[in-house]
Amino acid sequence: MTYLEQYTPGPASGAQIRKDGEKWTLILVRELRHSPEKVWQALTDPAHLREWAPFDADGSLGTAGATVKLTTVGAPTPRVSETTVARAGAPKALEYNWGGFDMRWELEAFGGGTRLTLWTNIGRRFIAMGAAGWHICFDVLDRLLSGTPVGRIVGPEAMKFGWQRLNAEYAKQFGAQLAA
Repeated sequence: MTYLEQYTPGPASGAQIRKDGEKWTLILVRELRHSPEKVWQALTDPAHLREWAPFDADGSLGTAGATVKLTTVGAPTPRVSETTVARAGAPKALEYNWGGFDMRWELEAFGGGTRLTLWTNIGRRFIAMGAAGWHICFDVLDRLLSGTPVGRIVGPEAMKFGWQRLNAEYAKQFGAQLAA
């Protein structure tokens, strides 16, 4: 049996949303059992990103000012966007723009591991979908860093691994805030 056959995402958790004017921000927090240095490498190194992230990078995201092409994976047509890394403070903070969305990652040493926080602006009607997708990506990242990789699960592939349930759970959690 492969590791992938054993993967089922846990319940929706660790996500919140904020509204600032017309702009929505999805905030996801995950505690990982790995050092900030190890998590940083997974967030910035193209070979690591290929194993878990919803995009491929043609260069390292670990240097401020670097220009990197990010290609969406699992989309009906691949979207390529060029980004300039706005901030790269290893192993604590990373900021760039992906496809028009600001991405801010913070890594905080916590209990022998890392508390990873992602802030991303996102269209209101895509918030639960984004939370569900990133939830699965973070699970895949955690398994990769633990030495039991399951392979990237993005796009239509995520439908086979509980994405619909997570989407519904996040939609329910965010419901009152989104309706306001």
